[in-house]
Amino acid sequence: MDWTQDLNDVGCALTPPLLMPEQCREISGWYDEVERFRTTIDMARYRFGSGQYRYFAHPLPELVTTLRASFYEQLLPVARDWADKLGQPAPWPDSFEQWLDDCHRAGQERPTPILLKYRAGDWNALHRDLYGDLVFPLQVVIGLDRAGVDYEGGEFLLVEQRPRAQSRGTVTTLPQGQGLIFTTRDRPVRSTRGWSAAPVRHGVSTVRSGLRHTLGLVLHEAA
Repeated sequence: MDWTQDLNDVGCALTPPLLMPEQCREISGWYDEVERFRTTIDMARYRFGSGQYRYFAHPLPELVTTLRASFYEQLLPVARDWADKLGQPAPWPDSFEQWLDDCHRAGQERPTPILLKYRAGDWNALHRDLYGDLVFPLQVVIGLDRAGVDYEGGEFLLVEQRPRAQSRGTVTTLPQGQGLIFTTRDRPVRSTRGWSAAPVRHGVSTVRSGLRHTLGLVLHEAA
């Protein structure tokens, strides 16, 4: 599927269903299998908001590996187009495996896919997932629970700083099993001088009730 239009217009695009409900429940259940993960982050401790997430350890689950490689291949043309518009380097090779090798040679060896868990009252501050010098400009988050049934609130927030203008916000409710592709760092927007880089940050609004899990797929590795 081509998500280019939505990504170019607003910096994010909702995918069709990627996972069946039983797959979503299985992935959510991984959260309690601590041996799957290399570290756990308490967001309140680091003033990131409130809630918790865990970074997967090697070896990654096969499903996570497959999803990352598939998204990299499909989003690579968009990444290269954005770099061309902004006059920036486009260091991304044709294959995802080669890209990961490049990250590792640059000292970015730690896996970045995460499983996030929010309870009532939790939220995620606006931020960007960069992790090192090598950055892929798009990433994906997949909803694992049913909005309006398993939880209320917890909408995905995307805030774009427009050149010489007020920031623009986009709010998305993640359906179960669907992904949201969104800008990692910045994206090209038209200006009077051609193209300008608009910085973008993302977060999650306050969960009002229930329990919300999401799977986060960053397409580069961490130093």
